[in-house]
Amino acid sequence: MQESRALARLAESVTGDFAEATALLAETRGRIVLSGMGKSGHIANKIAATFASTGAPALFVHPAEASHGDLGMITDADTLLMLSNSGETPELADLVNYAKRFRIPLVAIVGRAPSTLADAAGIALVLPDEPEAGTLGLAPTTSTIMMLALGDALAVALLERKGLTAEDFKLYHPGGKLGRRLVRVGDIMHAGDDLPLVPVDTAMAEALIVMTAKRLGCVGAIDGRGMLTGIVTDGDLRRHMDARLLQRPVSEIMTDDPVTIHAGALGAEAVQVMNRRKITSLFVVEADRPVGIVHIHDCLRAGVA
Repeated sequence: MQESRALARLAESVTGDFAEATALLAETRGRIVLSGMGKSGHIANKIAATFASTGAPALFVHPAEASHGDLGMITDADTLLMLSNSGETPELADLVNYAKRFRIPLVAIVGRAPSTLADAAGIALVLPDEPEAGTLGLAPTTSTIMMLALGDALAVALLERKGLTAEDFKLYHPGGKLGRRLVRVGDIMHAGDDLPLVPVDTAMAEALIVMTAKRLGCVGAIDGRGMLTGIVTDGDLRRHMDARLLQRPVSEIMTDDPVTIHAGALGAEAVQVMNRRKITSLFVVEADRPVGIVHIHDCLRAGVA
């Protein structure tokens, strides 16, 4: 309850300083360098990871390590974002002095103002005065959850300001479930010589040779303009099985107007369509011309399904 109340107060307390901090971070030519000590440091490290994953180059520098050489990681093209609930954390002193010496912009997320850190910062984002959770009210809980929420808000404001797209996001998340969810059909489809295509008037004997060679369980039928007009699947073969099947033209066996998808669609969309229509392959088309084909197994191998 204490933490939820604190977050509600934090949302109400956001002022023009937040917009000013967002603008400064967006204009940073180098990286956003985060730092903090103790629990604030853990939160700062997480915020740095969130910035980096949403297109804003960032890193975490431990204040104690900074005093022993890691100050060299910070340049005058960077912006410092420092976290301290008290605003009096002594381990941050060398970082503050370094920022002043080299005129590195400094933004602070602090729980108290006035304080040494708040006074030194060009922009100070001051947290509402709320007690820590629990009967003792000592362990950093409410203060850190507010820092984390404010850091996430800055990251989201930055990505919206920069117009980050899902495709951009995929570049920063190529691995794991998130990266797999953002795989495009064009990334996993079969194309070129792998396409199982025959003219619509082809005899089924020849069409079956192509269908077997391509090993995708189907063959597409194209007209004289190269437009996809139909598809022959294993199901179509069973439905039309008779003594004349091999002599009949593809046009008599195929399913007209097959379900298709475009190369820019997400792999997850292809899986959804195939599941809904109870099919295993989708031709990928551009202006009704087949440019690829995606099979449910391709989606499974890519980890989409």
